[in-house]
Amino acid sequence: MTIDVQELNEQVGRESALLDLVRREIAKVIVGQNAMVERLLTALLCNSHVLLEGVPGLAKTKAVQTMAQVMQVSFQRLQFTPDLLPGDLIGTLIYNPKSGEFTTRKGPIFANIVLADEINRAPAKVQSALLEAMEEGQVTIGDHSYPLPAPFMVLATQNPIEQEGTYPLPEAQMDRFMLKLKIDYPDKVQEKQILRLMAGGEEPVAVNPLLGMEDISRLRELTASIYLDEKVEDYIVDLISASRRPADYGLELDNMLQYGASPRATIFLAQAAKATALLAGRGYVTPQDVKTVGLDVLRHRLAITYEAEAEEITPEDIIGRIFDTVAVP
Repeated sequence: MTIDVQELNEQVGRESALLDLVRREIAKVIVGQNAMVERLLTALLCNSHVLLEGVPGLAKTKAVQTMAQVMQVSFQRLQFTPDLLPGDLIGTLIYNPKSGEFTTRKGPIFANIVLADEINRAPAKVQSALLEAMEEGQVTIGDHSYPLPAPFMVLATQNPIEQEGTYPLPEAQMDRFMLKLKIDYPDKVQEKQILRLMAGGEEPVAVNPLLGMEDISRLRELTASIYLDEKVEDYIVDLISASRRPADYGLELDNMLQYGASPRATIFLAQAAKATALLAGRGYVTPQDVKTVGLDVLRHRLAITYEAEAEEITPEDIIGRIFDTVAVP
């Protein structure tokens, strides 16, 4: 397929202006979490899901709400608890004694953006129902399957500290999240901005809707068309292969890794790198784009051994060694 790079760059330039407006609009409310906002936009451009991990109070929920307002889409926040039932999420069948028939009552998951707060507090049956929604874009109520509205994104949060009453997410479900973000505290300057913005007792700042359904579809098509050179493709494949067969790349990680990243990681890494290039205003992917988003794509896809845990080696440490070792084109 022949790509007109000049035309692609012109289109990227036009759309970058719109994305800059979106960033500025979100920044009216969200201070000091630029990396989180960038990754949320990356997932939006790639039509994928995000897992946000961080202690309470870091504006994770507020960021998702603000993004939904800017996108002009329906939004539902679900507080996951140990007593949550699948029907509370996807809906259920209601029996009408007068007619003797069942009618379907759809649940809150039928929204464009679903915020699953403290997702690891939900039991296995709820996780299973959510997994179908994330992977298939549909849910099953009774004997019938119902498609979810498009676009559909699950943005889930979890608290890394408080583990009482939580259920570890199944590996299959973790793999469905394109990105896992670790949210950290803002610095002192940013914290002062937050204080001035939020502690004055004034009305919350309103954001303007900027993205419609057509805009989102157009941006996603443009993201898919971003040029990915064969050398960068090989670089992505080498990074994933190094997580599975580290010895082939001169890495002594065999006693640290149980298994490496799946083929889905290869796809997500390429897609996320394309979105990163678009957000940077370019019509082509560079190796730096891959590095920029690589940690968030891979950190939840590597299973480390007990030996690595005993030595306090994290998946992030291993990913860093892989990126430092694999040759950059």
